[in-house]
Amino acid sequence: MSTPDLNLLVTLDVLLAEGSVAGAARRLRLSPSAMSRALARLRETTGDPLLVRAGRGLVATPRALDLRERVNQLVQEAEAVLRPAEALDLRALVRTFTLRTSEGFVETFGPGLLERAGREAPGVRLRFMQKADKESASLRDGTVDLETGVIGNTTGPEVRVQALFRDRFVGVVRTGHPLCRGEMTAARYAAGSHVVASRRGADKGPIDEALKPLGLEREVGTVVGGFATALALARASDLIASVPERHTEGLRAGMHSFRLPMPEPEITVSLLWHPRLDGDLAHRWLRRCVRDVCGAFTPPDCA
Repeated sequence: MSTPDLNLLVTLDVLLAEGSVAGAARRLRLSPSAMSRALARLRETTGDPLLVRAGRGLVATPRALDLRERVNQLVQEAEAVLRPAEALDLRALVRTFTLRTSEGFVETFGPGLLERAGREAPGVRLRFMQKADKESASLRDGTVDLETGVIGNTTGPEVRVQALFRDRFVGVVRTGHPLCRGEMTAARYAAGSHVVASRRGADKGPIDEALKPLGLEREVGTVVGGFATALALARASDLIASVPERHTEGLRAGMHSFRLPMPEPEITVSLLWHPRLDGDLAHRWLRRCVRDVCGAFTPPDCA
């Protein structure tokens, strides 16, 4: 079966409203002959005469009368779909957004984001999903609406990226740790036993590269999968955790944080989304909320 020409719906809507080939032609800016040909196609497609002559005019058949309201509604809905998006009514918005991010990001920025969303759009629910890797498949298939993190080699080339903020690594130890006292030097820092956070299980990273020019190497006591776990171990032992400052502000509460005693490796945390959501007004609002909340947060200075 061949696909029907949906343009005929507009023609049929105007013909049924005008009840006249000439009137419909004027309204659609077509010649009378072109409109007559369109009516012939409609009759062939529907299997009904639709409009039949009665004296000098045309009258609608029972089938045409039955179709008139339905066709008009379909045309109006189609025009609404193709019309540029209207202003978003946040108070009436009902939607669930899924954000894939780290535990530290949720701990630090989640409360502000939830407060902002609840105040502006009470019908919106935010669902946070743990970020286990940097693959872009979940953005591509629509499982995730937004993602935050550092751009990696596995980030899809089509993914939209916008920088949120720059972060730096800080050292963290339990209260009462020997490193809480005395001058912090690169040698003292490197000599301690370290817990390294790496999703891939690597025991080397940017911090080790920063220590190399100083002729120093960290003593790695253990490797874990994330910053939250690294901090939990450091809180309960003499391990030294090195974590992003802004991401872990809440997780480091009650612990001693210090600036690294060597050139600090920095990272750029970005917002990622799929291009199909570029023009979605609700998604634009959510992206603006995340940017504003991250931009308004100022972490306390390390001792």
